[in-house]
Amino acid sequence: MYNSKITGLGFFVPDNIVTNDDLAKMMDTNDAWIQERTGIKERRWIKDKEDTTATMGAKAAKIAIERAGLDKKDIDFIVFATLSPDYFFPGCGVQIQDMLDLPHIGALDVRNQCSGFVYAISVADQFIKTGMYKNILVIGSEYHSNGLDKTTRGRGVSVIFGDGAGAVILSREEDNTKGILSTHLHSQGEYAEKLTVISPSIKHWVPEICANPDDISYYPYMDGQFVFKNAIVRFSEVINEGLKANNLTAKDIDMFIPHQANLRISQFVQKKFGLSDDQVYNNIMYYGNTTAASIAIALTEAWEKGLVKDNDLVVLAAFGSGFTWGSVIIRW
Repeated sequence: MYNSKITGLGFFVPDNIVTNDDLAKMMDTNDAWIQERTGIKERRWIKDKEDTTATMGAKAAKIAIERAGLDKKDIDFIVFATLSPDYFFPGCGVQIQDMLDLPHIGALDVRNQCSGFVYAISVADQFIKTGMYKNILVIGSEYHSNGLDKTTRGRGVSVIFGDGAGAVILSREEDNTKGILSTHLHSQGEYAEKLTVISPSIKHWVPEICANPDDISYYPYMDGQFVFKNAIVRFSEVINEGLKANNLTAKDIDMFIPHQANLRISQFVQKKFGLSDDQVYNNIMYYGNTTAASIAIALTEAWEKGLVKDNDLVVLAAFGSGFTWGSVIIRW
C-alpha cells in the first residue's frame, strides 16, 4: 500500500480586483457591512469573460506540474472539482486534457461544491493508494462572477464569492508516515435546498424560466444563518474524526487550512481548537469564497510563504452545499 503526497502546487486568480466599495456602487451595501459579516475586503472577478473555469484551472495546473518537476506525459489522471463548469456537459476535466495537451488519460469531474477539493483529493488519494496511478492532477476552479445577482436583492450571496483556481499534483509516496494520512467525507442531502442553484435543470429547463420574468431560480440561494450554524458543527466534527483516526490531537496541528467560506466560521473553529493565528491560514479577505478552489489557493499561498514545512501536520477541512463536508490529514 502506497501513500500519496502533494509534490506540486499552483494557483491562478484574475487580475481584476473588486472591492467592497466597488460593490456598493452596484447594490445597497457597504464595506463595514460586508466585513462584519464575512471578513471579506475584496475579491477577484473575471473581466470581460477573458477566462473560464477551465482556462483558470489549466493555468494553475501548469504551475503545479512544473513545481512537481514533472513532464505532462507523467500525469496519469485528472480530477477536476467545480460547481461552475464551462458547459452543462462535458465537464472541465476533459478540457484540461486538451488544453494541456496531456496523453489520452482519464478525467473525472467532482461536483461537491465547497467540499469539492477535499472530495477530489480523497478520490485521487485512493487511486494512488491502490497502485493504479502514480501522478494525479487535482484541480479546483470556479467562475462565480458571471452567475451572481449583482443587485440589492442578491447581495447576501453575491458579496461573498470570487473567481479563481488552484491545483496540486498528488504523487506516489512509499514512506507511509508521509503524505495524506487519511480523508473523511460526509453528506446530508435533506438540506440540499438550503444552499443551491435550482435551475436550469432537466425538471425546470430554459423555456420555463424564460416564460416567467419573476423566476430567478438560476441565481444562487443561501439560507445564510442555517448554513453557518451547521458549518461550525460539521467542521469541528470532521476535524476531530481525522485527528482521532490518526491518534492525534489538536495540539499536533501545525497548520489548519479551512475552506474559505466565511472568516467568522474559520475564527470560530480556530478558537474551539485552541489554535494560534500562526496555525491557521485565511485569505478570504482578498479572494472571497472561491468554493472548490479556495483550499487549493490557500494551501498554495501558505506553502509559497514558507508557512507549510517538511514534517508539518496539515489539516484541511470544508463544508458546503449538499450539505457535504470533509477533512484531509496530511503529514507534509
